[in-house]
Amino acid sequence: MNDSIISHKDLHEFAFQIFLKIGCPKEQASIATTALLRADLRGIDSHGVARLSGYVRLWEAKRINSKPDIKIVHESPSTAVVDGDAGLGLVVAPRAMEIAIAKAKIAGTGWVAVKNSNHFGIAGHHAMMALPHDMIGMAMTNASPLVAPTFSVERLLGTNPIAVAIPADTQPPFVADFATTTAANGKLEILQRKEQDAPVGWIQKKDGSVSTNPNELKDGGALIPLGSDREHGSHKGFCLGAWVDIFSAVLSGANYGPWVPPFVSFLAPPADPVGEGIGHFFGAMRIDAFRPADDFKKHMDNWIARLRSAKTVDDEEKLIIPGDPERESEEERIKSGIPINGKVLDDLKEVATKFSIQF
Repeated sequence: MNDSIISHKDLHEFAFQIFLKIGCPKEQASIATTALLRADLRGIDSHGVARLSGYVRLWEAKRINSKPDIKIVHESPSTAVVDGDAGLGLVVAPRAMEIAIAKAKIAGTGWVAVKNSNHFGIAGHHAMMALPHDMIGMAMTNASPLVAPTFSVERLLGTNPIAVAIPADTQPPFVADFATTTAANGKLEILQRKEQDAPVGWIQKKDGSVSTNPNELKDGGALIPLGSDREHGSHKGFCLGAWVDIFSAVLSGANYGPWVPPFVSFLAPPADPVGEGIGHFFGAMRIDAFRPADDFKKHMDNWIARLRSAKTVDDEEKLIIPGDPERESEEERIKSGIPINGKVLDDLKEVATKFSIQF
């Protein structure tokens, strides 16, 4: 099937119906759909509806609980540990972020570690939940072990993304959302669908040598930490990925390192788990716990405006503030629709057929 443009409304309704079909309560199906489609809107196509069939297969493998009892299992005035009850990360994560925000309203900051969850979509969606409350939001998660730390040939960490969302006044918010690898695994999946090579520095062969084959992971290869190699700072990417793993899982009681369960349903989770499910970590910081929110946001405007005016190598290029490309994509795709790769369309049609839903 050829690539197509599909309206956000139609994709939203389709994904919502699929989540209902796997047994999600209506409210949770809506939360999951909003989180999933936010990725497509913001141009992060690797984490949107392209993942929908993967969630269905995990549910079929009884690794996702479509009716989770999400609860706090330990807390202090400003912190909590949440048990996601093997629910969709798309549902567990927003609930955990709500708890972090509620604690920040009382204590100034709120910090929530999550165990027993699943893949939660894009980190930025959850971090941005803090923005309407004049708070700074933070979200991170560990993930399937596909990454070889610097000098290693073993896959011991995930792509382990970090997101931070910071409000401004008249300027758009600062939203940094990035994997701690040179590229996320979803980017390889996009290249596989397009039958294109990966850039040098994204992946390595199982012996640690350079590869540009986007299918290298299937042959025992590994993703590489942010920085690509030691000379270009991959040890720093390794440190960032390790930080996310420890905060998300060692702190919460989830699986960490090579024990994190795989996203793909055809691979069984490790037989010797060290925790429960996948782990996340969220933070919400009330700005007025530090200084008046209006003052802060005005200075954020000034910070953003000054950086936007930076002299660049090419006068035609402008400095990009984190969050700019995603915001522009969201504005455009809400109006004009979301481009869907032909292979993803075929995948979605199969899911539609499985549940007797019109696509």
